[in-house]
Amino acid sequence: MENPHAERQAVLLERIVKNTDKCVEMIGELNHCIEEISRASSDVKTAAALATKYRKNVQYNLEATRVQKAI
Repeated sequence: MENPHAERQAVLLERIVKNTDKCVEMIGELNHCIEEISRASSDVKTAAALATKYRKNVQYNLEATRVQKAI
């Protein structure tokens, strides 16, 4: 006579393994998407840094022009 408890455990274990495999696959896909987003945001970060430097340079030149006019 087969053990019903062992059968139930085997079924549960099989479900756990299948769900774990699905989770691992989804986490891999999520990591891939995060890498793509990270690459794309790198370009945005560079553009933002350039815009910030440009704004600071413009501000500096405006201040220098104001000082020259005041003299």
